[in-house]
Amino acid sequence: MEISSARFVVSNSDVSKCPAGTLPEYAFIGRSNVGKSSLINMLTGRSKLAMTSATPGKTMLINHFLINEKWYLVDLPGYGYARRGRKEQEHIRRIIESYVLRRMQMTCLFVLLDSRLEPQAIDLQFIEWLGENSVPFAMIFTKADKMKKGGLRTNVERFLAKLGEQWEELPPYFVTSSETRLGREDVLDYIGQINAKL
Repeated sequence: MEISSARFVVSNSDVSKCPAGTLPEYAFIGRSNVGKSSLINMLTGRSKLAMTSATPGKTMLINHFLINEKWYLVDLPGYGYARRGRKEQEHIRRIIESYVLRRMQMTCLFVLLDSRLEPQAIDLQFIEWLGENSVPFAMIFTKADKMKKGGLRTNVERFLAKLGEQWEELPPYFVTSSETRLGREDVLDYIGQINAKL
């Protein structure tokens, strides 16, 4: 799929104020500092569409971007940023849960995972919660350029093996790099295939 246009539409913390209409939405979420904004910019081919930051936990709102005037890419707040206070963490959790569970237009949630790391308990818990709530999702392993191929494969296989302990059927997954654009066509083609069936 080619992206001919991508524009910011709205940011808010209230799911009831998300854009009206029935256009499909593909939301991106992950632990703070997983490379979400960089991935969104790489996928859309717009270097400053989503604001990147060296400071984790910067995305605090639901951000809607209209792609090709046909579907929305949604940037959700990151989960698990330890330096936030408990009240702030609870606020972010409510934003995420209300969007993921109540937003009828959400067609697929992409869960971003740092390919450099061993399976993280917080990611596994979040994915388990998605399964319990029958949320359609796929996984994206980010920052593949930061790993040697052998180590990358090992880390991905470890994560899939860990999931396999609980899941009979594994969700789709992609391996990406915002630096080299690895995985860009795979992710966009996957979105295109889902759109074609709607």
